[in-house]
Amino acid sequence: MKTICLYFEIHQIIQLKRYRFFDIGTDHYYYDDYENGRIINDIVERSYMPALTAMLDMIKQNGKYFKVAFSLSGVGMEQLEMHAPQVIEKLQELNNTGCVEFLAEPYSHGLASLVNEESFKAEVKRQCEKMKEYFGQTPKVLRNSSLIYSDDIGMQASQMGFKGMLTEGAKHVLGWKSPHYVYNCALAPDLKLLLRDVTLSDDISLRFNNKEWPGYPLFADNYINRIASLPEGEKIVNIFMELSALGIAQPLSSNILEFLKALPVCAKASGITFSTPSEICEANDSVGALDVPDTLSWTDEERDVSSWLGNPMQREAFNKLYSIADRVRIANDPRINQDWDYLQASNNFRFMTTKPSNVGVDRGIYSSPFDAFTNYMNVLGDFLSRVNSLYPEDLDNEQLNSLLTTIKNQDEEIEMKNKEIDRLQTKIQKIEVAESKLREKLDKAAGAEKKTAAKAKATVKKEAKPKSEPKAKAEPKPKAEPKAKAAAAPKVKTATKAKAAAKKAPKAE
Repeated sequence: MKTICLYFEIHQIIQLKRYRFFDIGTDHYYYDDYENGRIINDIVERSYMPALTAMLDMIKQNGKYFKVAFSLSGVGMEQLEMHAPQVIEKLQELNNTGCVEFLAEPYSHGLASLVNEESFKAEVKRQCEKMKEYFGQTPKVLRNSSLIYSDDIGMQASQMGFKGMLTEGAKHVLGWKSPHYVYNCALAPDLKLLLRDVTLSDDISLRFNNKEWPGYPLFADNYINRIASLPEGEKIVNIFMELSALGIAQPLSSNILEFLKALPVCAKASGITFSTPSEICEANDSVGALDVPDTLSWTDEERDVSSWLGNPMQREAFNKLYSIADRVRIANDPRINQDWDYLQASNNFRFMTTKPSNVGVDRGIYSSPFDAFTNYMNVLGDFLSRVNSLYPEDLDNEQLNSLLTTIKNQDEEIEMKNKEIDRLQTKIQKIEVAESKLREKLDKAAGAEKKTAAKAKATVKKEAKPKSEPKAKAEPKPKAEPKAKAAAAPKVKTATKAKAAAKKAPKAE
């Protein structure tokens, strides 16, 4: 039976303000709050809320049949908390249905996985904690920024404990293979890979409203029929896209949500199910390893990282930023950490791209890639000076590595102690529960014993008390017959007279 894995990404770009060279050292706030609020409220109104409401209706109408997955960057979550908390509430409502899975991804939606393993690991951990806090889920599947993946990144994901990872079903990687199977990482066989179906995903996210596209208009029944007609062995169809595709890239006037709502109905009629990434990883074995020695992504025709690191400007900004990654981690300053997250976001480097793109790049306030580069480097210059004021540049690598090693060892020791504390707390809770049950049992036994003793005491007292015998009733004298009474009376009188005569007679001399 074929199954569809439907996944949506939610991330919000942080807009930098105009930051000039002379602001360096005097202004440490880099963001355009008005523009950030305006943009996110526009996206929420035109895309997020209508799309999420539609999916909630789909779950209610189809029961447990329809399932969907999301991932949210930590930076995106912060913006939603500030400007659009109703989106988080709607996601929590979806989560309560039990038909939604939340995936892990880097907190900043950055490119740390390409250059600094420790930073990447720390970001993913923070985002997972955010998912646990808001949705009560501990992510089991990882989705890297823009589906960036390589064998080395897969190894890192496996070491972090993930059982699966999403990536792009790029032709130059797959060759003759199909994206409709489960594969595994070449360096970590336990990590399963789910590959995006490029054509079916882009038909919705990029081409749905394109009247010049040969497939226009796209109807749900035709779309499902294409999935149903795939070879029998190709059972897994992964459709991944940004949530903003529903309402922004493809406007609501195109009836994109009506198309989405019709998918479960048509799929059920064709015997096709919906599954979450974790369910697919659990239910399906890998058909083999997928070798990805070079990094790939879901962006542009090349499906690589050239959209962010394709020209000298991008590489200079990228290398300059990550040159202080270890120092930022050592500093662990809240304000520094927040700026670090926002400056890492991959869109900062995409604004600098000089590549032609079929999708197009919205550069925001920037008039050109060079304008974006200049503004970003001015901001980065001030940020670097702030970090270096905490850990000066003359601190050589050996000293820095020594500090990092110490911190890492301390973190590991703290983690071990935390685990031990958790284990002991669990043990204490079990003992307390057992003690409570035993105390309750003893109390019941003591109560029963008291009742038995009281009964026994009462019985003994009752037996020891002398019983007063009832007075014997005088037996009634039998009544003499009338004749007998009459006969007895003369006899008594005769005896009395004889005694009296004897007393009167003279004694003999």
